[in-house]
Amino acid sequence: MNAELHLRASRFNAFPVNEYNQYVAGHSAATPYHRSAWLQATEQAYGHTGWVISAHHNGTLCGLLPLVEVKPPIGTSSLVTLPFCDLGGALADSTDIRQRLISEAKTLTKTNRIKILEIREGGVALSIDKDASGDQNKQSASALPGNTKVRMLCDLPENSEALFKSYKPKLRSQIRKAEKNGLRAELRTEADAVDLFYEVFAQNMRRLGSPVHSLRWFQELKAAYGEHMLIGIVFQADKPVGAGIVLLGGKEACIPWASTLEEFNRLAPNMLLYWTLLSHVCDLGYTRFDFGRSTLDEGTYRFKKQWGAQPYELIWSEYPAGKLNLPKADSNSSGASVASRLRPLIENIWRRLPLSFANWLGPKLRRYITL
Repeated sequence: MNAELHLRASRFNAFPVNEYNQYVAGHSAATPYHRSAWLQATEQAYGHTGWVISAHHNGTLCGLLPLVEVKPPIGTSSLVTLPFCDLGGALADSTDIRQRLISEAKTLTKTNRIKILEIREGGVALSIDKDASGDQNKQSASALPGNTKVRMLCDLPENSEALFKSYKPKLRSQIRKAEKNGLRAELRTEADAVDLFYEVFAQNMRRLGSPVHSLRWFQELKAAYGEHMLIGIVFQADKPVGAGIVLLGGKEACIPWASTLEEFNRLAPNMLLYWTLLSHVCDLGYTRFDFGRSTLDEGTYRFKKQWGAQPYELIWSEYPAGKLNLPKADSNSSGASVASRLRPLIENIWRRLPLSFANWLGPKLRRYITL
């Protein structure tokens, strides 16, 4: 087959989008992030060049690897699959094709004089028991370092009624508590709902001391995903106090962003928000919900686990493009130490910025932060 396998690196805007989306839609490992909409929004909102490494056999597409070229004014350039989300690795008909796609991506990295190629992929389920030796398809989470990032996935039943019955009484009471506190939730699909989401999201990101994505980023996502992007809003009276975005693809739904206003957290808006989104996608027939990335045993991990989510591996691999680059472990050892010491100071400064200034400055920085 290799003699007839043709690989090519193409600019995303020159690759046949229908062929791309058809292959993604038919691949069992595809996520909502693999849709061409993610690459489209990244180019439109931030101007980053999108690439597609493709493999064809006898003229038929049999593998693809979406990539985004990120070149900050200062710092290390990278080719990432995919930025701003947890994963988006190669989709292929075989392991051999997958490896050849990555090899072609390495060549593109060198050709474009990019420092780092980063491949983000999902892995196997992690056992939360102390001994996972009885299941060859699982790795024990207890053997991993405490700061390990995992992907939290939940299988969904046939409908929301069955989903609600699967929850423990405490979780069901917390959902009802939000409603008793006078909160209401709405599911929106229209474009202007992005503004309501951003009103909550931007305030919460400043509170966390983190640069915020631009409003245009979410507007372009909505334009690209269309009906495959849902926006949940929790209101107290007419004020949005919680908001989240869900992306749909295949039989999987994922929630890359969710926020609440801290002063209203005592009313449990996050519980109503997640239940509204989960119940809706469950009734639509989606069979898996991706809660996103969390650190083992920390607060967001435990929050997602109560909804039935289980940890899965997240495998982020870096491939330095040239001999002058230091190995990943060496380059991160001192840099990570410096970053860990400076981070609390930077976050504290950011929290003190006026919201309007943080919303102006944040996107100028965030566009180059690929996490």
